[in-house]
Amino acid sequence: MALPAVGGAGITIKSATEGLQLKPEELDEPPLPEKSVLLDRDGDPFAQFYFENRESITLDQVAPVMREAIVAIEDFRFYEHGPIDLEGTFRALLTNLSSGGVSQGGSSITQQYVKLVLLNKAETDAERRAATATTYPRKLAELRYAMALEKKYSKDEILERYLNISYFGAGAYGIQAAAKRFFDKPAAKLTLAEAATLAGAVQNPSVTDPNVGKASRKRLLDRRDVVLDRMAELEKITHQEAEAAKAKSLGWKDVDIPGGCHESRYPYFCLYVQREMLTNAAFGKTDSQRRRLLRNGGLTIKTTLDTKMQKASEEAIGRYVDPGDKPAASQAMVVPGTGEIRAMAASRKFGTSRKKNQISYNLPADRAHGGGAGFQAGSTFKVFTLLTALDQGMKVDDGLKAPNAYLAPSTSAFKDCKGNSVGAVSGPPAHNSSEGSGGFKSLSTGTWGSVNTFFLALEQKVGLCEVVTMAKKLGVKRAADGTALREVQTFTLGVNEMDPVTLANAYATIAARGEYCQPIAVTEVRDRYGKAKQHKPRCKQVLDEEVADAASHILSGVFTKGTMQDVGGIGRDAAGKTGTTDDYTAAWFAGYTPDLSSAVSIGDPRGAFQHDLVGVTIGGRYWSYVYGASISGPIWKESMLKALEDIEPTSFTALNADRFGGCSTGCAPKPPKEKKEEGDERDGFPFPFPDGDDDGFPENEEEDGGPDPGGRGEVQPDDYWNDGLAIPQDTPVTPFQ
Repeated sequence: MALPAVGGAGITIKSATEGLQLKPEELDEPPLPEKSVLLDRDGDPFAQFYFENRESITLDQVAPVMREAIVAIEDFRFYEHGPIDLEGTFRALLTNLSSGGVSQGGSSITQQYVKLVLLNKAETDAERRAATATTYPRKLAELRYAMALEKKYSKDEILERYLNISYFGAGAYGIQAAAKRFFDKPAAKLTLAEAATLAGAVQNPSVTDPNVGKASRKRLLDRRDVVLDRMAELEKITHQEAEAAKAKSLGWKDVDIPGGCHESRYPYFCLYVQREMLTNAAFGKTDSQRRRLLRNGGLTIKTTLDTKMQKASEEAIGRYVDPGDKPAASQAMVVPGTGEIRAMAASRKFGTSRKKNQISYNLPADRAHGGGAGFQAGSTFKVFTLLTALDQGMKVDDGLKAPNAYLAPSTSAFKDCKGNSVGAVSGPPAHNSSEGSGGFKSLSTGTWGSVNTFFLALEQKVGLCEVVTMAKKLGVKRAADGTALREVQTFTLGVNEMDPVTLANAYATIAARGEYCQPIAVTEVRDRYGKAKQHKPRCKQVLDEEVADAASHILSGVFTKGTMQDVGGIGRDAAGKTGTTDDYTAAWFAGYTPDLSSAVSIGDPRGAFQHDLVGVTIGGRYWSYVYGASISGPIWKESMLKALEDIEPTSFTALNADRFGGCSTGCAPKPPKEKKEEGDERDGFPFPFPDGDDDGFPENEEEDGGPDPGGRGEVQPDDYWNDGLAIPQDTPVTPFQ
């Protein structure tokens, strides 16, 4: 009614009266953001995180002097007026109209609470701007909401809500979090000087944030003294009390904000859970719904984390890789048949300190879960070619003659899934590693020896697109962006970047006899009201059970006849594959039992191609070259032994010998032998072989040309030893693209 009378400032009678419509309007008050707690699979908490550091409390948990301080400086007539302080509003209104804008506030605590609720609800920039706009329509809307709130709540209830929603600076939301952050005490124990400090911080917390620096702390100190003078003026305290309080220092304690994944005992797992809840439709149909769920918090989240397995992983990594090493190792453990992630660990500590060699992203996971670009997977990808061959009807002792050096016979020898020819008919051919020969290789011996030319020829035989499709069935996608895999001739040699979670889960599919399950880290989410929602594994059969059994039959020989024989097995049925990438940029081991699958990677996060694993010191030991069986294999072995020690061993399902040849008791036939005379050559390699064997590769050979105690011996300095490459030093080496 008074608006038209004061006139001026471009405000017309028509616009003002139409805008008033002063009827109470119900305000939607969503829950305030609270911290969420993560529990391991046994129900014990291991982390907490939040979007706003807040602990909501009742008014009787706030020191009386704090209540008096906030009312004195923000709305001294709060308990006397209704939803609007007419004196303050008209005084501010006259000032604002004469200045042609809104230069002075006149909001009651109730109106301020309305503004903070609207700001808390805002999900877009436009909504946030509207909630804080310095316009009369916004002020009138606040008044309508305030009228409804004053009918709904008592004054004490409104003050309680205001103290819980307000931001005080330094990352502290609500009076309880602020008292702990600023002064390391609960709100119930605040002194006069401390209460005046927090009351003063509410007006403009970004300007008086004590965490910013000395200038901000000086502004906060000045603001505190203003509050004390106001309290004395209103006779809430004496002038002597005000002066005594003003004589005190600010008292800023700078207490670390509790919570956050960086403070968790298991930060990588915590990060995975956060990102999973933000990206998985199981936690909300839209991005905004998922963000709202996590932002509002107040959740109790039960996860799949097994702390014993986590400890086993951390300890095994710690024995081989130091936190200060530039190369970093990481590992994930996944349960076959459920996809439940049991452990995620890394050699580097999580954090932002370069001096401490910390890492600020989720090393064991893909980028969608807070990770990085991953590392090329090397020969671990040969498993997908093996599965494709078995699926197409090849037997364990079927094979082909692999050349000494492989070059595609034509560009059409390899076609991607769009029908494009991607065969590489020029450039350096792919070679084998230290066995140095081709010749006949079966699916078994070719896998045990990790023979590159054999797998390129096998991929040509079964089809590149078919191999890519097989990998996709097992959930394989690029770590960096989750986009389409690079469908190139060297796909089987592992040119795609992977993360341990994805690779461990792909191998878990074989362990589960072809049943793929999406990786899962959360089994239950309970909201602040106690309502719980269960999250169960999502699985489907993607591979013939007997094909998976045949693959396990072959891959189990990697421990006894192949690239892991010097490391050895774990005393129960296990299968796996080593992987060393081109030019030693990364090294892997992925393996499984029927009860647990795991993948271990090691590479340099600074850039694998710029910082390879040649001539490096890792874990206090100098390595001329790092292979899949050098560090990753032993980490896998030691961690799995410890993780499974209380779990009764489960056997693999026996090979169907009628379908895949071989025998059903775990043995595997050798490839056909040709009788040769002494001194003859087989595919350019002297016969018999130097180690006295004639199976096509030296005994005890480590992954792709590792040291061979029973054969060639130490790595020769005149060779580049790559995953499938043994090239004289004067031959140019081109990394796979």
